[in-house]
Amino acid sequence: MIQRKNLYWVFSLLLMNCHTTPSKSVKHRTVYVNKEGEQYVLYRNGQPFSVKGASGYTHLEKLREIGGNTIRTWDTVNLAAILDEAQRNNLAVIVGLSMPVSAYLDYFYKDTAKTAAQFRAFEKTVRRYKDHPALLMWCLGNELNFTWKPGYSAFYKTYNRLLDMIHATDTNHPVTATMPNLNIVQVMMIKWKVHDLDLISINTFGKLELLNDQLKWYAWLWKGPFLITEWGAYGPWESERTNWEAPIENTSTKKAEHYQQLYTQLPQHNPRFLGALVFYWGQKLETTPTWFSIFDEGNASTEVVGVIQYLWTGKRPAHRPPHIRYMLLNNKGARDNIVLPSGEKQTAELLLEDKPADSIKVHWQILQEHWFGELQQAPLTMLDTVLAAGNELRLTFKAPVKEGPYRIYAKVMDGYGNFSTANTPFYVVE
Repeated sequence: MIQRKNLYWVFSLLLMNCHTTPSKSVKHRTVYVNKEGEQYVLYRNGQPFSVKGASGYTHLEKLREIGGNTIRTWDTVNLAAILDEAQRNNLAVIVGLSMPVSAYLDYFYKDTAKTAAQFRAFEKTVRRYKDHPALLMWCLGNELNFTWKPGYSAFYKTYNRLLDMIHATDTNHPVTATMPNLNIVQVMMIKWKVHDLDLISINTFGKLELLNDQLKWYAWLWKGPFLITEWGAYGPWESERTNWEAPIENTSTKKAEHYQQLYTQLPQHNPRFLGALVFYWGQKLETTPTWFSIFDEGNASTEVVGVIQYLWTGKRPAHRPPHIRYMLLNNKGARDNIVLPSGEKQTAELLLEDKPADSIKVHWQILQEHWFGELQQAPLTMLDTVLAAGNELRLTFKAPVKEGPYRIYAKVMDGYGNFSTANTPFYVVE
């Protein structure tokens, strides 16, 4: 095992050859990062700016109402409209420039025609939007994997050419890149192989609780400024699984508790910390339609919105969404590895913490999954399996006929624009 002191000398030798940029004044810029003693400060329009917002590009008015000041996109789709709406809501925007991950060498990075087309497209985008008042910074790629492996010179050449172009075209805004969790090897590769990123950004979920210690452990190697561009509920890759590898999703009530707990783990007292963005400010399909979704397709919101509002402002919303304790399927929970015989009668039940209000509505849905918990691109809603239920919090249904993995969902809606969710994976055998 390599000793820490040996690692120090290895990385010191590597960093002797790092790319550096001559010192130059940045205080005339619209947005810049300045080191003041041990403290890094992000400035916007001449004033210190601490990033407090969300990754996502919808529900901007709501974000402003609960105290947010920044959003982040992953690409440039509808960018003009997003920037304009952000400006109307006094929000800054971190604009994502989407790139293939570094492993796409033969498919993309060694294809000079593709990389040239990408360069022209990015240059056009930067020139068009560099003076927009809502722009905060550029994010060149998301979790690209700045690898140490040999043979990746085409990736680094492409990346550096784009980075140099952005810096030359837009001298008023910094550029960042993201990595999953704090990966010190990737940080070192950025320092060694990449031309002068202004800061790094970290996407982290369950491992957020390790970040403060990691920043201390690795301070002898790296002491640069950073953002947290995604933080939120534990991801599917961090969750318990059934015997057929379906990830077990927490109720929206439990997720809200996790957001509150994880918020206390943000490195808010670290002098290099520039701010954080909660994930995901919108509705998206990732493993399930509800795993990361803070909103639904009808603009209703989960309890996470109220939790974030309280954490940012100290004020709680007027109405709290229904609190779900858990879901049972034939009196079993998801961790019981529920296997059902095809076509036979089953019972699902929701248990709430409080007596349900008369105004709540419960929507049940059964969707078929691929193996390993991946939802099909065109989900199959098994409406024909549902039978009459005597109580909205209980559902009687017939198990699907076709063998395979499924998941039953329940969505509880109140009359105030809030909703809560729970789901349970099960497996059908013929």
